[in-house]
Amino acid sequence: MQFYIMTLFPDMVMDGLNTSIIGRAMDKGLLDIEAVNIRDYAFNKHNSVDDYPYGGGAGMVMTPQPVVDAIKAVKEKNKGKVIFLGPRGKTFNQEMAKELSKEEELIFVCGHYEGIDQRVYKYFDLEISLGDFVLT
Repeated sequence: MQFYIMTLFPDMVMDGLNTSIIGRAMDKGLLDIEAVNIRDYAFNKHNSVDDYPYGGGAGMVMTPQPVVDAIKAVKEKNKGKVIFLGPRGKTFNQEMAKELSKEEELIFVCGHYEGIDQRVYKYFDLEISLGDFVLT
């Protein structure tokens, strides 16, 4: 099984996943996880990925250009479903875990700030929420 995790914090993701059950699965070659830094796809000199929401509103959202470019680059290597980990998605449960475990390849996109620009949603196959709480 191959996962790509698109995030602004690839070191934090990989440091956490290299341990326990996930780490052992990776060591045995059962699971391959690669973290992709979305900032690497930003076209500005500061590699910034945040912007004001399109159409106005409070806070900052992840701007579409680097997220979409990162998705397109990863899709060249991984044909799996693109799953956005966001608050409006279906709540993750055991049944969903069983269904996703049948997939050979998956791409996860981690949000940040107040969310992600709405124009990016057309690139997602599924949005999953882990529950009514906020995680780093």
